[in-house]
Amino acid sequence: MHMNLDRPLALTQGDPAGIGPDITLAAWSARRELNLPPFLFLGDPAVLAARAALLGLDIAIREADSDTALSVFADALPVFPIASGAEVSPGQPHVATAKGTIAAIESAVALCFDGKAAAVVTNPIAKSVLYQAGFGFPGHTEFLADLAERATGAKVLPVMMLAGPKLRAIPVTIHIPINQVPSVLSEDLIVDTCRIAHHDLKTRYGIAQPRLAVAGLNPHAGEDGAIGREDQDIIHPAVIKLRAEGINVFGPLPADTMFHDEARGRYDVAICMYHDQALIPAKALGFDTSVNVTLGLPFIRTSPDHGTAFGIAGQGIARDTSLVEALRLAADLALKAAA
Repeated sequence: MHMNLDRPLALTQGDPAGIGPDITLAAWSARRELNLPPFLFLGDPAVLAARAALLGLDIAIREADSDTALSVFADALPVFPIASGAEVSPGQPHVATAKGTIAAIESAVALCFDGKAAAVVTNPIAKSVLYQAGFGFPGHTEFLADLAERATGAKVLPVMMLAGPKLRAIPVTIHIPINQVPSVLSEDLIVDTCRIAHHDLKTRYGIAQPRLAVAGLNPHAGEDGAIGREDQDIIHPAVIKLRAEGINVFGPLPADTMFHDEARGRYDVAICMYHDQALIPAKALGFDTSVNVTLGLPFIRTSPDHGTAFGIAGQGIARDTSLVEALRLAADLALKAAA
């Protein structure tokens, strides 16, 4: 079903010293048996070639662009060349490669806006390496939102969703310290996040009336104010407002009873109040099969749900499962968008 994409997916290199090159090579090698959608790798062909040699893989790597990627993909891994900027050794990140890593993300987004790529799929980045190079964003999600705003002039609230076969989960606050969550959490932020989740699940996933289960912040969802006021004062009013707009949302629910098998059958997405509240159940229920999806952007973006794994880069043990799922989901969403 994936082979009828009329444009390639734009796959960024991520940090070249991490497992991005490893899992890209593995995914392309399995393209036929897994019936993978065609992708164009944005990064350094020399890094891929060196990693393939290290892993003992005999893979043809060919320079390509968005126009030639589809015809190349069957026989060679198509690469849109972006210099890595430094000698790359697996497992040894280097600040000089940050420029190339960022350029790959910018190029992938530009290809989508130009109608030359069907979606953006990002390999993992090392934020610490990018910060040393002066990167001004907490992570991929926020950077992609900024690129979208620069391209369209419209303000974007990016919403991070972990999507696996057993659970979709969204953290309302993302990469902030836990002690800042109560002050950042607001009725407006919850409302805006839920509106985007509702809209994208409807339009991109084809769920006619998405069911949103909202987690409480405190144990037992605050127990009527006995264990904190946020559930009553911030989350409950947001739910009331959303229901008045016709969105099928319910909560705040005690988070400890939201994720067992029977409970998950009652909703299409769990709206969680902070990073670990969403990502712990998502990863426990689908560590290799969960995909990070960014909702609220004017283009489709997916990513494997793991980091750069410097400790195992170049060793031939990195699993490509999450990347494969990210490529598949990006293609499915792109085909739905084109339908």
